[in-house]
Amino acid sequence: MPYQLPTSNYDGTANKQWPTLVLFCKRPKLHQGKQRIAETISAEKTLIVAKALLACAIEDSHAWRGPVVIACSHDEDVEWAQSLNENAQVMTQLPSGMSGNLGQRLNYVDHVLRVFGHEKIITIGTDAPMLTAQHFSEAARELNKHDIVLSHADDGGVVIMANAHPWPNIIDLPWSTESLSQALSQSCSEQELDVHYMTPGYDIDYVADIKKLIKDLKGDERPARKKLLSILNEMFISSGVISHA
Repeated sequence: MPYQLPTSNYDGTANKQWPTLVLFCKRPKLHQGKQRIAETISAEKTLIVAKALLACAIEDSHAWRGPVVIACSHDEDVEWAQSLNENAQVMTQLPSGMSGNLGQRLNYVDHVLRVFGHEKIITIGTDAPMLTAQHFSEAARELNKHDIVLSHADDGGVVIMANAHPWPNIIDLPWSTESLSQALSQSCSEQELDVHYMTPGYDIDYVADIKKLIKDLKGDERPARKKLLSILNEMFISSGVISHA
């Protein structure tokens, strides 16, 4: 039985011209996630970074003018997820008691949202704080012209997945590999879906990504980005983990 999406926060008439922004997230926990970064700093500091990255994605959700959905990993995190953005709808990535890879989770969330009337969907994660209003505007604009809009990531994945048509079966794609973006595009094309690549981006997985992010966040006035930049400067630049970016 799918988690029932509340409808009180969604004014379909007012927001129908805007796609739905879906945030896939896991609750940050010690020794979980960003373990490549944890190899260079402590687990406790990595958790602080993970929370700051999540805050940037939540910042994007607050700035979004259309409906927002937070898709959390587990049933027990629904209340926590709702606390992140009280105006967002919250659902789980899979039915209670089920497990599956990212492809299965995306297929499930996409199906449930379409049952509830969401037609154009822009999906992001919590590890691409380089995303700007321009990225989101471009994704929304291109989604009016194409079935599928993807933002290719430097590591071969994607930082934005947008679709105006249901995803094909993407369970067996090579998730978390450098060939994911290409495989996803091919899977959609095989179903005769029109795929468009927008401005690319990158995820935060390695220290090299953090060095690049520090440069990109300089001058960014968004509060969560400013806080993230301060944290990264303290933990990676001031401590000498990486050279001055």
